[in-house]
Amino acid sequence: MKQKSAYQLISDKILEDIQKGIYRPGERLPAELEMAKRFDVSRETFRSAIRLLEKRGVVVVKHGVGTFITKMLPTIPSSLEILTKISDLIKMAGLIEDERKDFSKTIDCPPDWAQKLAIPTGTPISFHQRIRIANNEPVVLSQNIMAKSLIGEAFEKKELYGSLTEFLEKECNITILTSDSELIVPLHTDKLCQKLLVYPETTVLLMEQIHYNELNEPVMYSRDYFRNDIFQFKLRRTKRGIE
Repeated sequence: MKQKSAYQLISDKILEDIQKGIYRPGERLPAELEMAKRFDVSRETFRSAIRLLEKRGVVVVKHGVGTFITKMLPTIPSSLEILTKISDLIKMAGLIEDERKDFSKTIDCPPDWAQKLAIPTGTPISFHQRIRIANNEPVVLSQNIMAKSLIGEAFEKKELYGSLTEFLEKECNITILTSDSELIVPLHTDKLCQKLLVYPETTVLLMEQIHYNELNEPVMYSRDYFRNDIFQFKLRRTKRGIE
């Protein structure tokens, strides 16, 4: 696990102070210079911490006036803005995860996947598929595609248990920080979709994602089929300021 930088630690401390009530909604933070001295960092480092808090919606910066604490909005379960492990999504749905059916193989990358991963067509890739079972029913089917050069023989050397992202971080030194996601309603004729259609009223939602590491390099393309009678995904939208 990478050590947090100074500005991340500062943002965490300010957030902790807000949660403790040291700073309250609507209150202005002390001046930038004073806060930088308090944390014994440069003004630029402190500004980076404030930018991070502003991105999280914790503070609002009014130029020439000051930095103010916002009122924290309620947490959205299964928010699309947050990278959440599928195991956690299953728990949030009130289900108990049972066995998982996994298989992986090495294949040549087809053109459409190669484009998403920014690799040449025909490059050897690891194709991993997993079906999640909860309450004795299939609830999620996932396909994950990665360049073989990135993960080597990781799946052959060690059986995957738990989170795939944690496995990649530990065994392959691959840290996923961001993802581009698209929600799709697959046709009922989709063979993968059919594996989850356990009831006549069941519908399925497909989430396609390209996952990036800390250098913003695409490292994994995934296709996750979720039963829509179990999982719901929400998004908080905000109005952009006029440039």
